Amino acid sequence: MEFSFEEKDFVSCCASTKFAKDMASASPFRSLQHAVSVARDVWFNNVDVNGWLQAFSAHPRIGQTHSPSVASEASAQWSKGEQSTALATATGSSLQELSEWNARYREKFGFVFLICASGRSTDEILAELKRRYTNRPIVEFEIAAQEQMKITELRLAKLFSSRENISSTADKYSTAKKAEEDRISIIGGHVTAASESSTGKSVRHPARTRPPITTHVLDVSRGSPAAGIEVLLEVWRGIQSRPTFGAAGGGSWVFQGSSTTDLDGRSGQLLSIVDDASPGIYRISFNTGKDNPSCFFPYVSIVFEIKESQKREHFHVPLLLSPFSFSTYRGS
Repeated sequence: MEFSFEEKDFVSCCASTKFAKDMASASPFRSLQHAVSVARDVWFNNVDVNGWLQAFSAHPRIGQTHSPSVASEASAQWSKGEQSTALATATGSSLQELSEWNARYREKFGFVFLICASGRSTDEILAELKRRYTNRPIVEFEIAAQEQMKITELRLAKLFSSRENISSTADKYSTAKKAEEDRISIIGGHVTAASESSTGKSVRHPARTRPPITTHVLDVSRGSPAAGIEVLLEVWRGIQSRPTFGAAGGGSWVFQGSSTTDLDGRSGQLLSIVDDASPGIYRISFNTGKDNPSCFFPYVSIVFEIKESQKREHFHVPLLLSPFSFSTYRGS
């Protein structure tokens, strides 16, 4: 299978016009790995200094979610997801300090501080900014270009993932259409896709009435629901099929949905209501320290896996929280 993309798709991955044109010219690609290999060659060998600066300028400052020269809506959304951990771990004072150091950095080097922020806390990013601030401009320019390439690789993975999802959806539609044509009975007012016994086709499962992933938060210290907790759901996407414990790189956490718990402690809709959940590694995070600074846990993240054989099951992943402990389980 080959993957074809347009110039505007690559602009979302890297805002350099030269990069996007060269990548569109090289399309289609056999695989994500093929596209990444070509992208590295284009970025480091074909794109000039002006192209690098053009790409840098499309990024918001770390701690912000939009840039005045944002390349596309997809780019803006991806940037928000890439900074989700930093924003979830930020405090008012840390954001203020980050803003001040961002300004110092830009004044010294002439471009925005660029770092592959996915999975990094505000403190980690701030420490790296301070460390790199001492670099000579020519050294820092090269480092920024390398960080841009890391971001581009993650976004290429998201781009390919979205194309694969579209293809998968088309396949499911084709299968459903065939089942509809084979429909032979109406039972209890429900139209059910069935097959003739000679073909061995299975009966279709009932449609969902709620998203495949849900959650609620319980304050066990008070024995009552925890209202007003921000919830963020992400899925792992990248060159590696799953994140490696204790190691960075190979992919990133991609934003799926967010909400805030209601008076019953339940979150709003984090995913669309679909029959089949996408198999993969998911991370659900709770901003537990925002309204309770005394809580030992500034935020809580729970990582879990949906296997191919489980894609029609429901996953309720609650958080039971107290000031100095938390637990979870898979509910229904």
